[in-house]
Amino acid sequence: MAKGDQTRTTASAIKDLILTRGLRPGDPMPTEAELMDELAVSRSSVREAVRTLVALDLLEVRHGTGTFVGQMSLRPLVEAVVFRGVLNPGEGYEALRDVVEVRMGLDYALAPRIVERLDHTEAAELRASVDAMVAAAARNETYPDADRAFHLQLAERLGNRLYSELVGAFWDIHRTMSPRLGVASRRDLTDTAQAHADLLDAALAGDLAGYRNCIQAHYAPLLRALDQAHTAAKAS
Repeated sequence: MAKGDQTRTTASAIKDLILTRGLRPGDPMPTEAELMDELAVSRSSVREAVRTLVALDLLEVRHGTGTFVGQMSLRPLVEAVVFRGVLNPGEGYEALRDVVEVRMGLDYALAPRIVERLDHTEAAELRASVDAMVAAAARNETYPDADRAFHLQLAERLGNRLYSELVGAFWDIHRTMSPRLGVASRRDLTDTAQAHADLLDAALAGDLAGYRNCIQAHYAPLLRALDQAHTAAKAS
């Protein structure tokens, strides 16, 4: 069997072992020798497979301690999208637009649950994030931390771990790639901050149609900036 095929087979067997034993993130893995015996493979196959799974955040190697089940985060997705954008700037704009459109779709689909679950007793943290964005926009300053916090706070209200992780991953991609979009205009900063305020107000009012309209308004400045930057890049 070719080396690459052996690595994939061993990596797949290690994943099956994690599932079969019901291991969770942070749990210790069998030692290298135990994996060799359990899977009937060579030391080099185990090491190559472990390296592959570490890159995917499925395993974590703690030097001097051992190998553990990884956090299984979306970090590899973030790194792959960002690297693709760096490797091919034109494709990077398209990749970032794809991310924005997926975010919009998820926000739109989950809007009924947000509107249903959010109430005034949970609004203080969200309102603080909105106020921080509005204040920063008035100073003509960007507000990525407050923006990210707002969306993560909304996601937490759903209790959907995958959605929360996707929101975080999308934001990491956005933050890494957005500098090439240029400096945001005061209008875009103001419009986006206001869209967040309107999102919160619509959710608290139980206004699903209004909330979905605000989703469109929220992403409009970013999509506009993406289109302008992409056009400028193609012309240069």
